Amino acid sequence: MGRDRYVDFLRAWAIVLVVLGHWLITGLVRESDGRITAPELLATVPWTQWLTLGFQIMPLFFLAGGHAAGGSWSRARAAGGSAAGWVGRRSLRLLLPAGAYSGLVLLAVGICAAVGVDAGTLALVGWAMGMQFWFLPVYLLLSALTPPLYAAHRRWGLRAAVVMGMGAAAVGVLVVTVHAPFAGLVNYVLVWGVAYQLGFCWRDGLLTRRRRVPAAMAVGGGAAFAALVGLGPFPVSLILVTGQTPSNTDPPSLAMLAWVVAQTGVCLLVAPAVRRLLDRAWVWRLVRPVGGASLTLYLWHMLPVLVVAAAFYLTDLAPEPVFGSAGWWALRVPWLLVLGLVLAGLAAALRPLERKLATLYERTRPDAGLRRSWPLWLGLAVNVAALSRFAVQGFAYEGRFPVLPSLGLVLGMGLLLLPGRSRTVPERPVRREADLEEAA
Repeated sequence: MGRDRYVDFLRAWAIVLVVLGHWLITGLVRESDGRITAPELLATVPWTQWLTLGFQIMPLFFLAGGHAAGGSWSRARAAGGSAAGWVGRRSLRLLLPAGAYSGLVLLAVGICAAVGVDAGTLALVGWAMGMQFWFLPVYLLLSALTPPLYAAHRRWGLRAAVVMGMGAAAVGVLVVTVHAPFAGLVNYVLVWGVAYQLGFCWRDGLLTRRRRVPAAMAVGGGAAFAALVGLGPFPVSLILVTGQTPSNTDPPSLAMLAWVVAQTGVCLLVAPAVRRLLDRAWVWRLVRPVGGASLTLYLWHMLPVLVVAAAFYLTDLAPEPVFGSAGWWALRVPWLLVLGLVLAGLAAALRPLERKLATLYERTRPDAGLRRSWPLWLGLAVNVAALSRFAVQGFAYEGRFPVLPSLGLVLGMGLLLLPGRSRTVPERPVRREADLEEAA
């Protein structure tokens, strides 16, 4: 089975909407004492929570990830590869760019802390640079669980996704009724895992043999979401709003589960029309570069906000209408355009780093048939813990350098690289198609 352009399109589309969504809701205000603050738009202007229905696109990310992972793992298994070898390669493709990003951000945080940058400002910047990290540990866990998840799919088909959804629903009820926050952590894997498992089903044709299946998912999921929001306790916002309880994302709720099903159904319904569009050469030329740079854009897209803040807000050059007013919304257009230009320049500047990381990957990726795998699994676990800490607290919690999670990241990366160090080093990196199937 060849690469599906529509899957690559979903990754690109998801990245574009995530970046635009974060930029759109990020509003900066210069206070009278010169400080730059970032009021929370969704809390300050409540009607904007409805906009999250269009920008919460992460179900498609996990759906496309499951589609790609199912094909990649089935090919690796058919070729005699081990689960550890496959998970190690897939994880390393994600963790090398994430580790490089984290290292550079932590270096900047260390320098700023040493020269006495205001703790509040440093904490805000550290949070902004880590706000997108929640995705990384969840995706790494699902990648590590792919072999058993795919085995369940091969045996039970769509029923495996249904059972996972029932488990997520049960956990969601516990969170709302008995307020069990730690139980809710399981739903990061279960709810997003439903989208991932549906990706397996999509790839194998279980969702598309009959057109009424996607239609039923779209209508049923949409109706369930409307009922849970309109009649139930859940908010409409599909992005975290401070102080809002229960939340649809922290942890993923029953309403988010319904949204996963609805969005998957819509995605499958429009697939034929979008595929015809992607067959046009000029359209594919626009989509392909975005998909190829998806992880770079995802990791680095908040840095342009800091650059623009320094260039226009610290210098008092930016016009500042009342936050959330009509004038403020009108300025969102040039705001997005300027950020887009800065990000495009940043992506171009990062290409040498990407090439070096690609070379490092080829030199250190685990063997496909890796058997002695305890360093890999331990390194993956330590990385998940460190990245989770950055996702929750940012890179400078309370304005301090995060010593323990930083050491954890170094240890985790070292352990993850260890199984591949004995490999023969190629003179030039070989970018094989199977290795590039990364939904991150």
